Amino acid sequence: QPPFVMKRWNYTTHKMEWFGYCIELLDKMRLAIFNKTGKNFKFDLYEVPDGLYGVKDTKTGQWDGLIGVIQRKEAKVAIGPVTVMAERESVVDFTVPFYDLVGISLLMKKPISDSHLFKFLTVLDNTLWFRIIAFYFLTSTVIWITNIFSPFSVTNNKEKYEHEIEKREFSFKESLWFCVTSLTPQGGGEAPKNVSGKFAVTVWWLFGFITIASYTANLAAFLTVSRLDPPLETIEHMADQHRVSYAPVAGSLEETYFRRRAHVEKQFYLTWQRYAFDDQMNPNERGEYAVYDYPMFTKYTKILKQMQITGMPRTFEEGMRKVLKSYSAHGGFALVGEATKVRWAKYTNCQLIQSGNEFNRKPLALAVQENDTLKEILSSAILQLLNERKLEAMKENWWNANPEKKECEDHRRNSDGISIKNIGGIFVVIFSGVGFALFSLVVEWVFEKMKRYFISNRVKTLIVH
Repeated sequence: QPPFVMKRWNYTTHKMEWFGYCIELLDKMRLAIFNKTGKNFKFDLYEVPDGLYGVKDTKTGQWDGLIGVIQRKEAKVAIGPVTVMAERESVVDFTVPFYDLVGISLLMKKPISDSHLFKFLTVLDNTLWFRIIAFYFLTSTVIWITNIFSPFSVTNNKEKYEHEIEKREFSFKESLWFCVTSLTPQGGGEAPKNVSGKFAVTVWWLFGFITIASYTANLAAFLTVSRLDPPLETIEHMADQHRVSYAPVAGSLEETYFRRRAHVEKQFYLTWQRYAFDDQMNPNERGEYAVYDYPMFTKYTKILKQMQITGMPRTFEEGMRKVLKSYSAHGGFALVGEATKVRWAKYTNCQLIQSGNEFNRKPLALAVQENDTLKEILSSAILQLLNERKLEAMKENWWNANPEKKECEDHRRNSDGISIKNIGGIFVVIFSGVGFALFSLVVEWVFEKMKRYFISNRVKTLIVH
């Protein structure tokens, strides 16, 4: 398991060789033992045929993997990320831990928000945008019509408003401009003088106020909802949601962890049921247990049932492929696995993340035969390396300084604020507006030049005639 124990082809010796954190640990322990006792230990490494760490067969009571090899005295030391467990300690001995506590974690696909320059326009449905545009033209037309036919408009009372500074004739073009500017903080300017026009303007202002307020509120929620909705973080999240399916590798320690806790929950339920529905028990005593709902949680039972429905992958690699096929971290599949495996997968694939805190944490140690004096020798060497802080340097070297580690962008950094990917379209709108204004300026200049040219030619023609 990378980066603890790995194999590679040595082009110098033309043989397969072992390397990794645990192999370096062996070399440093050999040196520490030699410096302390003068004894030179030699280790012959080989891989167990089944490639497992060690799971007990409940029917035969026999162990497979590394633990089984040590139990049958086929090897002296089991090296690798072997978890210390009470069951394993009944058949083998463990040295002092050589690594931090390692638990169970979740491997998920990295959250990727659906970002594009004009995402701010998707706050409202396309149908609603079309209706807003339609009502804009409708209101502008109504204001223009009231200006034409109302006897109290500026157009039909030019003598009355002749000496007023603020007077505005609402042509169709002016009505369109008024309705647009009314939606901005600057305001639309002078309103119509006639009552019918004022009614139309008032309704448009109310419509615009409600639309802008609703759009602003929904825009804030729309751009932040993905940041407020994190992936699975805890066991409680797993049990209380149904968007993300999850499962461990079949036959793994992670499956055993959930199976045993579900079994304990079942035994609690059967015990409560026996007391609550036992007709032979004293009615007063039985009343102590009589409740409408079962008083205990069935969290692990629900989780195990969901895992069985989802289907457990046969290998960690198969589970990782299933995670990569998920469409996002908020839906699809999450692999429940050992934290070191999950962390390595995250380090070597930028599409994956390690979600949530580890649970059921246990130390990693070397397994030796029961009552073997080798346990004290190896433990002493590990403690010496620990005091010299060499184990911390090894951890840094094999994890953070590992050349196979990829420099991936932190998905949590993308959640710190709204990026230009989501609202960059407003800059496109500004540049487009400025460009259109400059283009209009050119058109106006050319139109005015051509107008003067034709007028000048017409005057010359009249003079000639």
